[in-house]
Parts: sequence; structure tokens; C-alpha cells
Amino acid sequence: MTTIRYNSAFAAFTVDFLIYPLDTIKTRLQSPDYKRLYTHGTTNTVNRSLFRGLYQGIGSVVLATLPSSGAFFTTYEGTKTLLYNTNPQLPSGQTLVPIPVVHAAASSTGELVSCLILTPAEVLKQNAQMVRKPAAGPGSSSKAFDGHATRVAFAKFKNNPFQLWRGYTALVARNLPFTAMQFPMFEHLRMMIHRYRKEQETATGSLWETGTVTAFSAGTAGSLAAVITTPIDVVKTRIMLSAASKREDGAREQAIKQIRAEGRDAKAEIEKAQQAARGGRAGAFAVGREVLRTDGLKGLFRGGALRGLWTAMGSGLYLGVYESGRKCLESRRVGNKEVTIL
Repeated sequence: MTTIRYNSAFAAFTVDFLIYPLDTIKTRLQSPDYKRLYTHGTTNTVNRSLFRGLYQGIGSVVLATLPSSGAFFTTYEGTKTLLYNTNPQLPSGQTLVPIPVVHAAASSTGELVSCLILTPAEVLKQNAQMVRKPAAGPGSSSKAFDGHATRVAFAKFKNNPFQLWRGYTALVARNLPFTAMQFPMFEHLRMMIHRYRKEQETATGSLWETGTVTAFSAGTAGSLAAVITTPIDVVKTRIMLSAASKREDGAREQAIKQIRAEGRDAKAEIEKAQQAARGGRAGAFAVGREVLRTDGLKGLFRGGALRGLWTAMGSGLYLGVYESGRKCLESRRVGNKEVTIL
């Protein structure tokens, strides 16, 4: 289990660092303030602020991802092994509980444990991603990993730190169907590819083969599951942003002036933001209905293509590094010094 924890932590850190900018853009696209903050009022085109501070909030994610990913894979592998060993085999050769169901149950159990650790960091991260970063100028900071946004986001929760767990249910509601779809598809696709390569006598058993087959299988399954669960992800983003959505009167007045200066209906925009916030406090279904009412079906799938892209990259790298690394470490542990790379 120690091998699993170390390897999953390294894989998680690598993936989060590489794809974090795409996640920041996705959060901003799904925010109820997207049009107000990141588009030009007259032309409705994207402005440059959408692409500023793309690594805002990464510190909280790094700190939480290592233990949460370790908890997920430890629980996943342990549950999967337990279910394998207790799953009786029928006279026909099939198991009583289908293998895809075993994989779905194991991954779902892992997510329930992982989300307890990940939710506060996810709430803090998404609120930090929405902190406005001014354009670079004389005397301004140009650090890619400036921690100012994280400090600003964290300050919103000082009076009520339990708000950092707002959105746990929504995070679980997104991750459970995602992993329940991804891991059975991933395990099945990986098994089929390995079987095909053995039949064609092209299998090498090398670390490269293990990593590439795993990466392709995980990326394909992950991207499909990500696109399907995008509406739940949009709701989750709105709820987590609403955890710190209380706006002071001065900031509210400034926002109204900005909207009016851009030639838009200030009353309608503010009412829309307030309704989204109320929906976040009321529950996931209220948020979903509000998004559907104000933005239509397109709003529920906003950021879906980007989510599918970075999930394919992330899942491929994540599980590819994890699986090949685990094979290498386990080979060394049993005393096999000859580990074939290619």
C-alpha cells in the first residue's frame, strides 16, 4: 500500500501542475460572472483577463491532491481486491457480481474518501481562480505562482471555515458517476488492448507498453465520462463559488457601474448573479434549473470540450505514470532487477 500511495501522489502532482491552467479557464467559463468579468460588453468577445493568473490557487490543490489521491488509490485497490476475493465464481465461469460493477463500486468508495480531503481545497482553489488579476504594469508582480489570490480567497472563510466543505455533496455527485463510468471503461479497454497485442504476438511487457496502453485507455474513458458529466460539473462550480459569494455594498456598486459602462442591463445582470447565489445555497437542483433558465442547455455544457480535453490529458498522464511506476516499484520489491523499459 505504501508503494501505491507514493506513486499515486507523484502522478497526481505531475498532472495537476501541467493541466492547471486549463482548469482555471474552465472554472471561469462556468462562473455566473463569466460574461461580466471576462467578455467585452459591446462585442461579447473574450477579453485578456480570462487568461491572466492561470496558476492562481494551485498551492491549495498541491497540498490536498497528494493525500487525497493517495487515499483514493489505497481505497480503490483495497476495495477492488476485497471484492475480487469475496466474489464467488459461478459454474459457467462467470462471477456472481460482474467485473465492471466491482470496478465501479471500488472507484466510488475511493471517491467518497478522497472528496472529504479534496473539497476544502477545491472550494479554495475555485474562489482563488476567480480573483481578478490586474494587467502587468510598472511595479506590478509578474510571478506565475503568486499566492495573493489564495490569500484573498482564504480570507473570505476566516469567520466560517466550515463553508470550505460546502460543495462536498456536489463534488461527490460529479465524481461518483464520473469514476463509475471511467474506471470500468478504462479497465475493459486496457484489457482488450493487452489481449489483442498478445494475440498478435506484439506484446513486450515493458514499462513503455504498460504506460502507453494505460494512458490511452484512461484518456479515452476519461474524456468521454468528463463530457457526459459536464452539467454536474457546472453545478458544482456554481455551488463552490457561492460559498464565498457575499459581496460588500461597495464592491456591488462598483460592479453595477462597470456593467452600465459596458452598455448592459445592470439590474438584469445583478439579479442573475443573486439568483445563482441563492440557488447555490438552496441546493444543486436549484442551481441547475437556474443555469438552464438563464443560459439554456448550452450553459449546462459550458466548458465541456475543455473539460474533456484536459481530462483526457490528465487521466492519461495520471494513470499512465501511476501504473508504469507501480509496475517498476513492485518489480524491484520482489527482487526482479531486470525491468524492461522498452
